[in-house]
Formats: sequence, C-alpha cells, structure tokens
Amino acid sequence: MRLDKFLKVSRLVKRRTVAKEMADQGRVDVNGRAVKSSYDVKIGDVIKIGFGTKEIKAKVLDLRETTKKAEASELYELID
Repeated sequence: MRLDKFLKVSRLVKRRTVAKEMADQGRVDVNGRAVKSSYDVKIGDVIKIGFGTKEIKAKVLDLRETTKKAEASELYELID
C-alpha cells in the first residue's frame, strides 16, 4: 500500500493530498530514511511524521484498503 494512502486510511493524517505533500517535502521518514508518497508500506515499518514542532512515531501493524474510524487505530501502534 502506498504511504500516502496508509496515512489517510489509518487516520494519522486527515487527507491523502496532505499526506502526499508532507512525504514529498521530506517530513515523513520510514525506518529512519525520508521517503516519497509512493513508498510501499509493509507491516513492521516504523513511520515518523513531523507536524511542525510535534513528531509522531508509529509502527505499522496491519494494512487494509478501508477502515471504520473506530478501527483505524488498530492499523498502527504509537511509539515514544
């Protein structure tokens, strides 16, 4: 699954276009390296997202094409 789509489906980022712009600007790292929005996300990847001064790290637990809002948090695990 593409990185921008995963970020939207998992609700880490609200819109896919915003996720794409963030990745293309280098504000998203996967396993310690900056990647483009077309990066193929795999289970076990660690995604780091920079929101201005705030950073979120999440480990990918599952990949799904669609999810309900209540189930979105099951796709990842937040890491400190």
